[in-house]
Amino acid sequence: MKKSFIAFLRRNLAFSELAIVANLEYRFNFIIDAFVQPLITVGIEILLWLAIFKISENTMLGGFSKESYLAYGVWAPFLGRIAVSWMYESMMVEEVASGSINVILTRPISFYEYYLSQMMGYKFITTVLSLLAPFAVSLIYDLPVIYSRIPLALSLVFYYLFLIHTLSFVISTFAFFMTRVRALTLVKNLTLWLLAGELVPIDLMPPYLSKILLILPFSSGVYIPVAYLTGRVDAELISQGFLSTSISILIACAIGNWFWKKGLQEYTGTGA
Repeated sequence: MKKSFIAFLRRNLAFSELAIVANLEYRFNFIIDAFVQPLITVGIEILLWLAIFKISENTMLGGFSKESYLAYGVWAPFLGRIAVSWMYESMMVEEVASGSINVILTRPISFYEYYLSQMMGYKFITTVLSLLAPFAVSLIYDLPVIYSRIPLALSLVFYYLFLIHTLSFVISTFAFFMTRVRALTLVKNLTLWLLAGELVPIDLMPPYLSKILLILPFSSGVYIPVAYLTGRVDAELISQGFLSTSISILIACAIGNWFWKKGLQEYTGTGA
């Protein structure tokens, strides 16, 4: 049992290191993904909130100051970039659609595990480097950020990544049955972008809608960790985020496992 666990850790660590090396090899793409895109979004967010407060001529909005919204606008895009997996989802879909999944099926590792390890490795190195930007901006402009809350907030984001990867796994299984599956990736990411509260904090939405969105697990990707960092919510909402994410992971795993088994039956029956 112990040897199996050690072998499991070594195997997944090796795939994580492979993902890190592979992505750092293409430094330009890495810089675009980790820094440029979030910084562009940060610029848009800051201009948006400055314009809103200038037009409203109020010092408070929804019970929070301008500085609180600026802090939210600085951190949300970076955590939002961590909480997505469009790149590995596209790779998973392509593996199934093209038939190159054969290579993975013959190895002593599951398709789900293979890409999960790589995604987590890439997200780790991306997080370490990309979060230097919002951290520095928050210090320079003295934004209301509670730095002691960063570990717990990041823990929720990385736990949420298990759900995102499972949803990607579910979508990749659709390639067994249909073509043009990649269109679902775009629809899914746009939907999660809205549900996660990256563009607009969920507490600014109508009360009935915000309650629904906070019950759903998707707010755990952006709104809950960022709101916790900026002092908008307390640890109770973090606990709720872990709970809703856990339930959703179990449901998504069950759905993904069913589609995977049905898909493999179709796949082995017709060939690649």
